[in-house]
Amino acid sequence: MNAPAKFAGFALGLAAVFGIALAAGSLIGPEPAEPAGHDEHAASATEGEIPGGLLVTDQGYTLDLDQPDTTTAAQAPTAFRILDATGAPVTRYETSHDKDLHLIVVRRDMAGFQHVHPVLDQTGTWSVPLNLSRAGDYRVFADFTPAGGQNLTLGADLRVSGNYNVKPLPAPATTAQVGDYTVTLDGTVAPGAASKVTLSVSRDGKPVTDLQPYLGAYGHLVALRAADLAYLHVHPEGAPGDGVTPAGPGIDFVVNAPSAGDYRLFLDFQHEGVVRTAEFTVRVAQPDTAPTSAPDHGTPGHGH
Repeated sequence: MNAPAKFAGFALGLAAVFGIALAAGSLIGPEPAEPAGHDEHAASATEGEIPGGLLVTDQGYTLDLDQPDTTTAAQAPTAFRILDATGAPVTRYETSHDKDLHLIVVRRDMAGFQHVHPVLDQTGTWSVPLNLSRAGDYRVFADFTPAGGQNLTLGADLRVSGNYNVKPLPAPATTAQVGDYTVTLDGTVAPGAASKVTLSVSRDGKPVTDLQPYLGAYGHLVALRAADLAYLHVHPEGAPGDGVTPAGPGIDFVVNAPSAGDYRLFLDFQHEGVVRTAEFTVRVAQPDTAPTSAPDHGTPGHGH
């Protein structure tokens, strides 16, 4: 089945994206019991809620980069703080998916995706080296839950000076190649409604059935809306060791997209001790709302 057929009506779908704070909506049909590992990222956003990552300050918390302007480097030291409403650095966080904070970095043309986990010191400063070997404008997303608070994703711009060669967004596709691994995307997403998609991993044409847990799950999915880099972040249904969820080849996600448009998806999965990232472009189309033509009852006066 071709990509347009699979994703027709995939209208702006990747929601709760992918809890990936994917905007409003509830699961189609009766809502299943929440499985282990299925947390706030998979919940639908309320109608009208702003997707994650578009704000540098939200609910009194601010993402404060030490150096919003830097130069190219393969291992660029990067530091930041999460400030509370008083301007004080936050030092206590809730652990989510094995980490206190997830940092996602990507250039605005969707190149150079990185998912890293910084180290927090006693002063409330997070630090991590980033691969900024390519110049350009980057978006930095901090995904965290302050102690006693709610999950937030804040976003800030990071400018890397140098010759910026913009890359076009790759064409929509339902398969992605990562070395000798092939990842296939199957499912239909509708805007504003929670939908299930499956990402299946094979190697050299054979299904991979021994995926290893990564961040408490068999896969970690990030989706970004191409137009504005709205951040949609979700985790798969089920959890390793729950007696129900298989270790591949398929990883199921509930996604809820806020609108139609192009999205870039990044799936992290671990096999044989190595974390790999599969990347997709998905085009979410607006549903066809054109009125259905009235049936033809024949010429007046000549009915049967």
